Amino acid sequence: MSVVSVEALARLAAERVDHRFKGLPPDADGLTVSELAAQRRNLFTGGFTTPVLALSAERLEHNLALMETYSARHGLAFAPHGKTSMAPQLFWRQVERGAWGITLAVPHQVRVAREFGIERVFLANEVVDATALRWIAAELAVDPSFRFVCYVDSVRGVELMDAALRGSARPARPVDVVVELGAGEGARTGVRTEEECAAVADAVAGVDTLRLVGVAGYEGEVPRADPERVRAWLRRLTALAVEFDKAGRFAGLDEVMVSAGGSAWFDAVADVFAELPELSVPVLKLLRSGAYVSHDAGHYLRITPFNRVPEEGALEPAFRLWAQVVSRPSPDQAFANAGKRDAAYDLDLPAAEVVRDAGTGAVLDATGITVTGLSDQHAWLRTEAEAGAGAGAGAGARLEVGDWVGLGLSHPCTSFDKWKLIPVVEADGTVVDYVRTFF
Repeated sequence: MSVVSVEALARLAAERVDHRFKGLPPDADGLTVSELAAQRRNLFTGGFTTPVLALSAERLEHNLALMETYSARHGLAFAPHGKTSMAPQLFWRQVERGAWGITLAVPHQVRVAREFGIERVFLANEVVDATALRWIAAELAVDPSFRFVCYVDSVRGVELMDAALRGSARPARPVDVVVELGAGEGARTGVRTEEECAAVADAVAGVDTLRLVGVAGYEGEVPRADPERVRAWLRRLTALAVEFDKAGRFAGLDEVMVSAGGSAWFDAVADVFAELPELSVPVLKLLRSGAYVSHDAGHYLRITPFNRVPEEGALEPAFRLWAQVVSRPSPDQAFANAGKRDAAYDLDLPAAEVVRDAGTGAVLDATGITVTGLSDQHAWLRTEAEAGAGAGAGAGARLEVGDWVGLGLSHPCTSFDKWKLIPVVEADGTVVDYVRTFF
């Protein structure tokens, strides 16, 4: 870890806790983040207010270790997508767990990564903003260790990038780019045909402000994605790399980059990248899955490749949003104080997982409780009234005003972005750290 990153992370630890950070204990105002962490407060008895998002310390570590092992086993370099968390502390934990670098989506995210000393950035987008490009060129000029790669997906984009980079002063070194192969008609960005890819590569070769270093794309955008279609597209991507190499487009490089990989099909990426023949120079096979860091309790739990290859392990949902029951207007209805401002809801509604009894502290499975909707600041809970309240009844029957409900969330990207400072919590409720996000 560089001096820049150590100093920047130290500034995070020295940040003062105050009203900006929801869920934290009011009596902690004025403490630094590191001072609060050192107190090792309990999430349930240490003054935290609901709603509060918690990140499991044990599950976070498990997920980091699992993808490190998976990537190494399959001969893949790993640049997890940082837009998932936008948390520099997690960026560095990923790098320390063997990541080649961090993938990002827009220039602002690159600025965050650079502020915290990240030295390798893959920007999974074409950059045509002149101001951003000149800033990137300046970063490349002042820091020889900084490696930056981004997409190109049009001749027009190449022209705009070249014009921007020539606008003030010729960059000290060219900006590295990869041609993005689109996943098909109706998909998101990317060049649609191999012939157009060749035209974009020719455009890059015609300027000295850019350098073509490989090919890339995102298989998650393959229309009607299934294993056969995804693998067919991935083979188009690797075949493009082979054709570019035969045409001499990678002459003079020390390595060629071939990159893909979201969080739904990285098993297919591993399989097809393993088929890639030797090129004239070594190939960096770069996987970019990002949602794994926290995983989730819905969408990604259903679609993770580890469901298809269980012998390789399993990711664990690391988020739990704790809300408190504030209204129990009828036997089959309750309301908790967390809503759209606190919980991801773009893919799935939160799922009630456990209930913590306000009186005894006992934790029960949330049997009989279903989240049916979210308002801005309320979760609508349906409870099963017919179970009764006797011994053995489900938590739905026992639910009382004041109880804490632990909610599993779906879609990590829209969970992290609602919380600026997230407690990292051990299984017994001890808060051992806090993760700062930058959205």
